[in-house]
Amino acid sequence: MTDKLLKMKKSERTRAAIEAAARRLFAEQGYERTVIRDIAAAAGIDPAMVIRYFGSKERLFAEVADFDLGLPDVTALDRARIGETLVAHFLTMWEGEQANGGLAILLRSAASNEFAAQRMQQLFAAQILPVMLAAGPAATAPQRAGLAASQMLGLALTRYVLAFPPVVALDHATIVREIGATVQRYATGT
Repeated sequence: MTDKLLKMKKSERTRAAIEAAARRLFAEQGYERTVIRDIAAAAGIDPAMVIRYFGSKERLFAEVADFDLGLPDVTALDRARIGETLVAHFLTMWEGEQANGGLAILLRSAASNEFAAQRMQQLFAAQILPVMLAAGPAATAPQRAGLAASQMLGLALTRYVLAFPPVVALDHATIVREIGATVQRYATGT
């Protein structure tokens, strides 16, 4: 039994090393330029082990890029502050203690890979659309979710991926106030 536990712990460590290497490389290089061989080298293992644990690069990507945005329950918020709350939460996802590079992986990769673009679409459809349904008219929720996503992803692209100096220099309060006002209109449909 002890050998099995030791083996299981080693297995968990190997899996964690692969995931950490994949997250870093997908975020730095994007989906297309990241290869299994590089992930394995960064994890200190043979490339065959990556395939053994995950089956393919696509499944590994789906594993490391699949995460919960943890969006707040908008029904419990002051209706006038939904946009600001969502933008503040989004900033925390990128910069706070919860930041893990998952959004960077998706954003960098989605620009050049259809599979990654589909994962991004699925993530936002599954998590942003319900927020828009709760915050405003159901009939326009898909459109409003798309517009809200365009604001958040545009911010992410210019601030974290392209690092435009004027956007990088903005303080959180300014971002929350300015982009929050736009997201507020999208969220509530007013």
